Amino acid sequence: MKRGLGTQLRHLIELLDGAVEQAYVDAGLDYRPRYTPVMRVLAEQDSATIGTLAALGGLTQPAATQTVALMAKKGLLTIAASGEDGRQRMVSLSADGKALLPRLQVCWQATKSAADSLDAELAFPLSTCLEQAIAVLERRPFGARIRDANLPGRHDDSPPQEPSTQPSNDK
Repeated sequence: MKRGLGTQLRHLIELLDGAVEQAYVDAGLDYRPRYTPVMRVLAEQDSATIGTLAALGGLTQPAATQTVALMAKKGLLTIAASGEDGRQRMVSLSADGKALLPRLQVCWQATKSAADSLDAELAFPLSTCLEQAIAVLERRPFGARIRDANLPGRHDDSPPQEPSTQPSNDK
């Protein structure tokens, strides 16, 4: 039986994330792969709002919020009210987070080399395929595609027409 797209993607993530997480364990780090987008942004700039972390890290706002909360609980981040707008929270690397960066950068380089080697063995680089898939889905979301598949004859994002209650003249 052929596996569906969702099953294939979950399995791929398990294979990739499991190996990356094990590399962190092998390096003696108590660190999860999901922290990396936030760490990378904060390695480049001193602080950022959660919205900025989400945008620059390629995360959804809820995922960024949840990841920041987990990282703050681990002591990797500090969170403070913004000086400009007290409603916004500014996120920064804590002293522990900053101290972890050099060891993480070694792991990130190894992960990049491994990803490059995977791409080299594939007929079409996975990284290129993923970039294209994301771009296409940002133009026309998967939900719209599912709706179109369930409503034959519809190939746009307009709402479905209500069935007419007028009697038909067709005989």
